[in-house]
Amino acid sequence: MAKATTTAKRKAPGADSPAKLIDARIKELGDWRGETLALVRKLIHEACPGVEETWKWRGVPVFEQDGIICTGETYKAVVKLTFANGAALADPKGLFNSSLDGNVRRAIDLREGEKIGAPALKALVRAAADFNAAKRARKKKSGAR
Repeated sequence: MAKATTTAKRKAPGADSPAKLIDARIKELGDWRGETLALVRKLIHEACPGVEETWKWRGVPVFEQDGIICTGETYKAVVKLTFANGAALADPKGLFNSSLDGNVRRAIDLREGEKIGAPALKALVRAAADFNAAKRARKKKSGAR
């Protein structure tokens, strides 16, 4: 008697890649929020060329390098960039304007028509990536006894 087998259909590589999902989100929004998300995405990649895009929590674009740098959530009135370790970062230009009470995260709420300070945002993204790299190096050092 022949043994029954099942085969799982595999999706084509990249069919639902995070980059394509983020592209689709930007297109789906079709307004200032999509434009803003596209712009901050571009600035994040300029600041950290090695950044990895991921898609988590049922539809949140996430930008990672040695850990989460920030997320790019979209709401009705804001595009929110939440920095995973924002409380540990210097913010000399005062970009953080949301989630200021927590001990770990900080966020930037971008509203329609607001200008994005590209140099300041890039500096903050680089600081977040540097923080993640240092944290990872400390973990690696303490684990290699």
